[in-house]
Amino acid sequence: MNRRTFLNSSAIAGGALLASQSRLFAHSHSGGHPKFGLGYAPHPGMFKALAGNDVIDQIKFAADQGFTAWEDNGMPRRSPNEQEAIGKTLADLNMQMGVFVAYGSFDTPTFANGDADTHKMILDQMRESVTIARRCNATWMTVVPGSIDQQNNQAEKWNRYGGPRLAQGYQFANVVDLLRRCAEILEPEDLVMVLEPLNEHTNHGGTWLQKSDQAYAVCRAVNSPACKILFDIYHQQITEGNLIPNIDHCWEEIAYFQCGDNPGRKEPGTGEINYRKVFDHIKSKNFTGVMGMEHGNSMKGADGERAVIAAYRKVDGSA
Repeated sequence: MNRRTFLNSSAIAGGALLASQSRLFAHSHSGGHPKFGLGYAPHPGMFKALAGNDVIDQIKFAADQGFTAWEDNGMPRRSPNEQEAIGKTLADLNMQMGVFVAYGSFDTPTFANGDADTHKMILDQMRESVTIARRCNATWMTVVPGSIDQQNNQAEKWNRYGGPRLAQGYQFANVVDLLRRCAEILEPEDLVMVLEPLNEHTNHGGTWLQKSDQAYAVCRAVNSPACKILFDIYHQQITEGNLIPNIDHCWEEIAYFQCGDNPGRKEPGTGEINYRKVFDHIKSKNFTGVMGMEHGNSMKGADGERAVIAAYRKVDGSA
């Protein structure tokens, strides 16, 4: 072998080794656990038996297990310093920050009723959410637009604010108008509020937004990149089923997913949803966002936490 051949062979071998090492680095953290195929996002407390009570330690543990995102609904209740520390930790670990709750109402028609004082309060809360998002490097924030302002029988002609109950078309218009005003706050900051339809049968009776087609229509009416759908697979299995076709129908407006099996709202594999098929379908659409793990653990303690990780390995196909 001459010198040139030797150098070329060495370069090829070295390049192959570097490529192999790069692939290994790209698919694993320091602990050697491969990254998951979707951006599954645990939440505070999900791994506290294995990682301890400190949220930063829990995030680092999740990263070491191969998770690439984190979700914290209660972020607004944390101090500014803690919000910033979480954001820095996620950035250092190359993890996406999932949603926090910017505004959520379950039993009051806050969006639907057109009440000016209530709407001012919501807009102020959205402005505060911009500040929170900056601190923790968030892009998405959850909005639950209140309850239905509904006349249930002939005796109930007046709502709790002393005004007449509104027809559904007026409620829809009020919701869209307020969401447009929220979008005006978020859009210049490249932030996105994600509207979450909730099931009325098991968890949230009376909420205004319940079905995926309804959320799709609202987002089309708002017509802003700052207003999209949070498709919670658990809720929509209960509300409407037909998961994969409904995901396809409103795909252009979906920015975020959450999951949990049904019944029970625990990790995949504990209920009736075929999560392997659903996740494979979402992967096939090249989804690179977050899949929030908004559910409990089916078992307590360290064994239960290991079971959650194993369940996601199984349905993700990376076991």
